[in-house]
Formats: sequence, structure tokens, C-alpha cells
Amino acid sequence: MKIKDGFTLRTMLGENIVVGEGLSQVNFNKLITLNETAAFLWKEVTGKVFTKEDLVQLLLDNYDVEEDRAGEDVDKLVETWIKEGIVEE
Repeated sequence: MKIKDGFTLRTMLGENIVVGEGLSQVNFNKLITLNETAAFLWKEVTGKVFTKEDLVQLLLDNYDVEEDRAGEDVDKLVETWIKEGIVEE
């Protein structure tokens, strides 16, 4: 999968927010905010093709987390990213 073109992570007032750059990406009805861990993953895979396994490995390499927990968290995160239309499979 890959982050769709036109989406960028910005920090505004201490919050990590995914914004669409370009009129086709604009949706003023909601903001997509990411916690620090999700923002870390976003930054690591921006511009790259990645898998869920890549995201899990990034968590294992950079955080004190069990593999099962990392996998569950990545599944939820990717599900949200796909649902919101900010990544493509």
C-alpha cells in the first residue's frame, strides 16, 4: 500500500493532522488526527510502498511493544487509513 498523493502530515497547535493538498482532496467535514506513534509511522512510510508487516517492524524497532500488540494496533490503523481514503492498496 502507499499513502495517496496529495495527503500531507502537518502539526497544528501540537496536533498531528493529515491534510489534503489540492481541491480534489479537500473535505471540510472532518479532520484526520494522528497520535505520536501513528504520525511516526506516517513519516517513515511517506513516499514508499509499504505493508502492514513493515509498519509492525517499525513499531518493534522503535517502541517497547509486544509483537501481537503491534500487529493489532497496525491492523486498526491501516483499517482507518483505508476507510478515510488516505492510503491506497
